[in-house]
Amino acid sequence: MKRYLYFLHNKKLSLLLVTGLLLLAPVLRFAFFLTTSAGDGRNVQMLDIGHGSSPGKMAADLETKKIISSARLFTLYTRFSGADARLKAGLYQFNDGMKPTEIVHKMVAGDVYLRLFALPEGYSTYQAAELLQSRRFFSKESFLKQCVNRKLLAELGIPGKSVEGYLYPGAYNIPPNMDEAELIRQMVRKFNEVYADKFDDRAKKLAMNRHKVLTLASMIEKEAVDPSERPIISAVFYNRLKKGMRLQSDPTAVYGVRAFAGKVSKQDIMRHSDYNTYLINGIPPGPIGNPSSAAIEAVLSPAQCDYLYFVAKKDGNHFFSKNLEEHNQAVNRYLKSSAAAPPATQHIAGYTNDQPNLTGRR
Repeated sequence: MKRYLYFLHNKKLSLLLVTGLLLLAPVLRFAFFLTTSAGDGRNVQMLDIGHGSSPGKMAADLETKKIISSARLFTLYTRFSGADARLKAGLYQFNDGMKPTEIVHKMVAGDVYLRLFALPEGYSTYQAAELLQSRRFFSKESFLKQCVNRKLLAELGIPGKSVEGYLYPGAYNIPPNMDEAELIRQMVRKFNEVYADKFDDRAKKLAMNRHKVLTLASMIEKEAVDPSERPIISAVFYNRLKKGMRLQSDPTAVYGVRAFAGKVSKQDIMRHSDYNTYLINGIPPGPIGNPSSAAIEAVLSPAQCDYLYFVAKKDGNHFFSKNLEEHNQAVNRYLKSSAAAPPATQHIAGYTNDQPNLTGRR
């Protein structure tokens, strides 16, 4: 009898133990899943999460890409932790060395994948292409081809032959699926937003169209090393235009040849070009770079002064003069002979090559 009771007791203990283990196994499995990664981190994948995507769909994509070992457990965790309603849309980069908890934390924080490109103020489209190629985003040729794409120009409402002047300087995120045309669209959209908000009404009151504003602003941007000189340089241009004088702006003489680095040669000044304001009357047919808001502001709010000339001093700033005699004295004092222009680089059909010197002036 005692043996029988002992047998029953042991059987109950065994059943309890087995039941406990069966109940505990999923918990242990779940805990193991959360605290271990699916691999060693060498499998790197991008995941684009759209607005309104369900946690189940995200989990399935992660499992398909072999970033996690179980979509079911991942979805369960997002629900239990309350993260399912806090996951943010965007493009993410994950690797299989990340724990599921780390992946969820990254999506809750909105730690999206960024490939930033910064366009400096005043840089031309050709210089932008050089930068994009150096950062391995796009080839120089492919970007410049889109800069003169007639269909794209028509779509964006740009009247010139290029997007020159309409690419707003600043930082942009370039995800892997973005092409050259989409980046241009993004930069032009930013310009349109800024121009409409800050400058459009004022320009219309001055009876100045956008293209003219940008052309003058791009010249001011190239000339001014000291930002405080922008309104004065703007005034010089206006004063000369009113008197029917040629603008004789050095950066326009080398546009289409190389980037302006502060000096021009006699050869530059005498070069025939639609942009060379030593030889043409009025302003060039379009911008020679992509100006900042401050340069556009200088066009719309020039300084009140009678200056007609300026010459660069040794420190990069300018000496301003009201008459030719005073200007000639300043030229003798500050201007040194310029080196010959470097040879032109590869020609790209439909685009004026600006041959940038990225370490020099814009």
